[in-house]
Amino acid sequence: MSELERPAAAEAVFGARVEPAERFVRLLAEHGVRRGLIGPREVERLWDRHVLNSAVIAEVVPAGATVVDVGSGAGLPGIPLAIARPDLRVTLVEPMARRVAWLDEVVETLALSSVTVLRGRAEEPGVRSRVSGADVVTARAVAPLAKLAGWCLPLLRRGGRMVAVKGASAAEEVDRDRVEVAAVGGGEPVVEICGATVLDLPTTVVLIERVQSTGGQAWRTRKDQGAHRG
Repeated sequence: MSELERPAAAEAVFGARVEPAERFVRLLAEHGVRRGLIGPREVERLWDRHVLNSAVIAEVVPAGATVVDVGSGAGLPGIPLAIARPDLRVTLVEPMARRVAWLDEVVETLALSSVTVLRGRAEEPGVRSRVSGADVVTARAVAPLAKLAGWCLPLLRRGGRMVAVKGASAAEEVDRDRVEVAAVGGGEPVVEICGATVLDLPTTVVLIERVQSTGGQAWRTRKDQGAHRG
């Protein structure tokens, strides 16, 4: 299979929306390295390590949610998530002008009417005033868990959830940072696997609910939360 050929898993993850996903992969392959969005070695891994890896977090995002993607960069995970789930309202938050320009181009090219691009940092008052009260805040490869929680949790409504895309060290980060997470209003972090039935390399996420106090309510199961499995 060529590096950009659509894998079978793409059909399972994106369904009828697989064509826009394929266009996004080709845009990244054509422009990503030149514009400093991805490394040269990432082109051959765009589908499995980036686009599908991002889209499967839809398993832990409720139907009709407002979603903020912090430090969106090349549009990961926000754009694949928005393609897979057109019921979501997604805001891509990114501080770098050249990346914001890229995100604007992709949103227009793919006609992603449910996606908004916002230049800034999550901790800036102007950004917080624009996107606070979100149902879900997500981030991928942005910062260690404690720092990420400090940026993301204030953007959530009470009971909203942070979905941090992490790697093999997720459990270690949870053990190391749970006290700091609680200090900024987070519940007990839970490590979960997304895409286990469709991907050879599933996605590891850390789920944290925003609670009122440091002792608050622990994260409930996806069944209890009524998570969308579309």
